Amino acid sequence: MKPLVIIPARMASSRLPGKPLADIDGKPMIVRVCERAAAANIGPVLVAAAEQEIIDAVEAAGFAAVMTDPDLPSGSDRVWAAAQKYDPAGAFDVLVNLQGDMPTLDPAALSAVLRPLNDPACDIATLASVITHDEERDDPNVVKAVLALKPDATEGRALYFTRATAPTGDGPLWHHVGVYAYRRASLERFVSAPPSALEQRESLEQLRALEIGMQFGCSVLTGAPPNGVDTPADLEAARLVYAGLRA
Repeated sequence: MKPLVIIPARMASSRLPGKPLADIDGKPMIVRVCERAAAANIGPVLVAAAEQEIIDAVEAAGFAAVMTDPDLPSGSDRVWAAAQKYDPAGAFDVLVNLQGDMPTLDPAALSAVLRPLNDPACDIATLASVITHDEERDDPNVVKAVLALKPDATEGRALYFTRATAPTGDGPLWHHVGVYAYRRASLERFVSAPPSALEQRESLEQLRALEIGMQFGCSVLTGAPPNGVDTPADLEAARLVYAGLRA
């Protein structure tokens, strides 16, 4: 397995415009995400940028970046375009899609997301953590993963993803963490397929993979899920984390 970590980033954001360059303890957020990815030590780190100012910030910090079409419809499409540009010969056989708004991600999560790919039948791997706060159970902004776990409960298969509260009955609910590890051929197949009916209904692009018959593996994280930065309040929370690390 030879992974390449690709971080899609663009300045356009309805709730927090320009967030890749938002300052977190003296560095742009996109650089903080690159640092977390590099600390995982699973492979090179590459930013798939939609704007030149992101590339300038990333390269100034010593990381690699390539320009991708700002009109691409999703981060997955941007990851695929960046891989083709950076590695046209296909030397990297696993492409890890790390969102550019996860500056507090534990680097160990990137190692965890690779584990399901040890099963040759697994096309795509992702992450989940148990929901511990009652308000998240019915929140449609919290995507749930419906999992079939192995006996040790550390990983298994993701059977479905939904904004609804599922599955019903007693037992844990799983918060989907949007980090993905694709076999290179699987990502090519995924981005080549048109949006699916369930994907459009739930506004969850990972459902396209399930609808075209791809197998999803999932590793379970311990503790709370990593917080993405989508709002000014999220940004302040991330700043507090870094201030605490420095203290």
